[in-house]
Amino acid sequence: MWRISELIKGYKEKRFSFKEIWDEIRKEIRRKENLNAFITLNEQERVPENALPIAIKDNIITRGIRTTAASHLLENYVPPYDSTVVKRLKSKGFFVIGKTNLDEFAMGSTGENSAFGPTRNPHDGSLVPGGSSSGSGAVVGAGIVPAALGSDTGGSIRLPSAYCNIWGFKPSYGRVSRFGLIAFASSLDVIGPMASSPEDITFIMSIISGKDPKDATSLDMEPVSISRVKELKKRERWRITVLDNLLDNCDPKIVNKFEDFIRFIKGKGVEIRHAKMNYVEFALSAYYIIASSEASSNLARYDGVRYGVRKTGESLNETYKNTRELFGKEVKRRIALGTFALSYGYYDKFYIKALKARRLIKEEMERLLRETDFIVVPTSPSLPPKLGSGFSPIDYYKLDELTVPFSLAGLPVMNVPLGDYTGVQVAGRYGRDEEVLAFCELIGEIM
Repeated sequence: MWRISELIKGYKEKRFSFKEIWDEIRKEIRRKENLNAFITLNEQERVPENALPIAIKDNIITRGIRTTAASHLLENYVPPYDSTVVKRLKSKGFFVIGKTNLDEFAMGSTGENSAFGPTRNPHDGSLVPGGSSSGSGAVVGAGIVPAALGSDTGGSIRLPSAYCNIWGFKPSYGRVSRFGLIAFASSLDVIGPMASSPEDITFIMSIISGKDPKDATSLDMEPVSISRVKELKKRERWRITVLDNLLDNCDPKIVNKFEDFIRFIKGKGVEIRHAKMNYVEFALSAYYIIASSEASSNLARYDGVRYGVRKTGESLNETYKNTRELFGKEVKRRIALGTFALSYGYYDKFYIKALKARRLIKEEMERLLRETDFIVVPTSPSLPPKLGSGFSPIDYYKLDELTVPFSLAGLPVMNVPLGDYTGVQVAGRYGRDEEVLAFCELIGEIM
C-alpha cells in the first residue's frame, strides 16, 4: 500500500487517480475479509478527486455512516454529524473508507470483545491483533489502507500497533479533540493516528490536533507543526532513559528485541540512561479502577430511550434492564467494577486511592523527564496470544501493564515497530508531541 506522501506525489504527477486506488482497496478488503477488520464500508458518499484514503475506528462519529462502537446496543445508530477529527480530515481531502472493528466500547486488549466477531492479526490469523483499536491496526498492518484513526485509553493504539507491526501514536491528553468520540473513560481517552510510516503520523497529527471549542479538555495549543518537527530533527543530541524495572515481567524474546534496539540507537549516538520508576506497581490497579468508574458513568446514557436499540419491557425499569442486557460480557464486568468502586463505603477505599496513585505516577513521570528527553520501554510484556486463548480477565488486563503508566500521566507516546509482533514505546514530555514525532522520524530513517 502507498504511503500518504506517495499518494499526494502520485496525484500531482497524474500517475493514478483515486478511483484506481479505491478499486484496489476494495479488492484488498474482499481478499482479506477473513481479518474481520471492518464493521461498515462507506459506499454512500461521493468520492472526491485525489482523495486520501483513511479508515476510522468505529467509536469515532461519522456523519451518515453507521457508528456502532462494536456493540449490539448501537448497531443501528447513524450519526447526524462528524466528529471534529473526521471533519478536519475531510477538509484536507481525506476520504473515510470505512469504520473499523474494535473491542466493544473500546474495552479490551485483544480485539475479541466485539459484538461483530473478533479481528484477526494480519500477519498470522491465529493470533489476536491487539486492542481495542484492533481493526485499525489490522487494516494498516495488512496494507489495505496507509493510515487509520484509533483511540487510546490505556494502550489501545500502541498495543495493536506493536502486534500488527506498524507505527501508532497516542498524543498528549487534550492535544486532539475528543468531540465525537464515544466516551469510555473521559479523563484518559485520546484519538490518535496509526500508519505505516512516522511521517504519515506527523502529517495526520498536523491536521487533527489543535484547540477545539467543542471540547472543554482540548489544550489551547496550535496544531502540530510539520516545520517544527523538521527543525527538531536537526538536533544532534538526544537522551533517553530506560526504565529497567519495567522489563522484569517481559517475555525474554521481547527483552532481547528491546535490548537490540537500545544497542542500535546507542551506536547512532543516542545517549542512554537507566533508571527505576517508583509507584509503577500501582499503575494497573489504579487505571482499571479509574477507567471502570468513568465507564460506569458514561455508559449510563445507553438506556434505549434516546438512541440506539431499544428492547421494550412492561415498565420503564424493565425497558432499561432489557436494553442494557445487550452489553457484552466485558462491558458489563467493567460497569459492575466501576459502580462498586464508586459506591458508598468504597469510594474512599478504592476510587480516591486510585486517584492518589495516579497523581504519584504522574509526578514520577515528570521527575524522570526533567533529566531526559524520552522514556523508552517495550510496548507489551508478552507476544500476542492465540485467538480464543481463554485467559482470565486479569491475564488480559496485564497486557496493558507497560502502556497504562503513560496514559495515567497523559503523555505523548509513539509505538516504534520492531517486527515479530514487538514494539517500543517512546514517551516524551506532556504537550511536547513534536519532539516525540521528530525523534521517531529519525529512528524510522535509520532503521
